[in-house]
Amino acid sequence: RYILMSYVNADALVDTAWVADHLDDANVRIVDATWHLPPTGRNGAAEYQEAHIPGAVYFDIDKIADTNSALPHMLPSEADFAAAVSALGIKNTDRVVVYDANGLFSAPRAWWMFRVFGHHNVALMTGGIAQWKADNRPVTAEVPAPTPSHFEAAFRPHLVRSIDQIRQNIEAADDLVLDARAADRFDGSQAEFRPGVEAGHIPGSANLPFGQITNAETGTYQDADSIIKALDAVGADGSKTVATTCGSGVSACIVGLGMHLVGRENWAVYDGSWTEWGGRDDTPKAKGAK
Repeated sequence: RYILMSYVNADALVDTAWVADHLDDANVRIVDATWHLPPTGRNGAAEYQEAHIPGAVYFDIDKIADTNSALPHMLPSEADFAAAVSALGIKNTDRVVVYDANGLFSAPRAWWMFRVFGHHNVALMTGGIAQWKADNRPVTAEVPAPTPSHFEAAFRPHLVRSIDQIRQNIEAADDLVLDARAADRFDGSQAEFRPGVEAGHIPGSANLPFGQITNAETGTYQDADSIIKALDAVGADGSKTVATTCGSGVSACIVGLGMHLVGRENWAVYDGSWTEWGGRDDTPKAKGAK
C-alpha cells in the first residue's frame, strides 16, 4: 500500500489496515514501543495505559534494558531480553509489529532490538497510533494479560557497536559513523539537554538528521529513491559499513531501518551514542559541520 513496493525490504513496514486485518491473528503480536525524549514531559507508558491498539502489549525501552548501566536504555543481556519478551507472550514463531505514538521515533529502536536478538520477523506500523486514530480504528485502555511464552534470544554482535569500537574506528575508519541528530546538535551550536553531556559530535562522523529520510507529519519513510539519495549524499553509499549514532541510540535506529528498507544491510548501531561519548572526558569531540 502507498509506496511500500518501492522498497527492497517492504515487509519491514505495514500500515494500519494490515494491522486491523490481523488483530485476531494468533501468530501476530502488536507491540506499543512509545518513548519520548525527556524534555517533552510526555510518558510513553502512561499514554499506553490511556489508549492503545486492542491487544497490544507495552515494550518499555527503559526497562527492557541494562538497568545496571548509568546510560539510558542500553541493550539488555540476551537472557534478560528473552525473559522480558517471553513475559509479553511473544514467541519466536510470531510476526511482531511495533508502533509508537508518533509513527517513526522509538518503534524503530524496538524493531532493531528484536533483530539484534535474532528475531527477523518484525515490522513497523507506519503512522503510529496517531494514524490509527485518524483512520477511525479502535483503541482501548484495557491492558492485556498475555500468557507467558518461551522466546529464545540469539545475540547478533555485528549489529551493535561499543564505545571501544567507535574509539578504534576514529583512526581505522572501517565504519562510516553516521549521526542521526539534528544539524544544530551535530555541529555543537545547540546545547545537549542531558546534564554533563558536551555539545558536538564524534570526530570524522557524518550527519544525516533522521527527518531527511522521513515524513514527520505522517510518521512514514520517504520513498526508496529519496532515502538512497540522502544516504549517498553523506557517503553511506554501501561501500563501507555504517555505524549509526544519535543522542541515546533511538533515532539512530530510524536511519538503520531506512537503510534496511533500501537493501543496505551493512550497518550497526552505536548503542551508547552521544550520551555516552559526549558525557565522558576521555573522548575527543568535534564541532562544526564536519
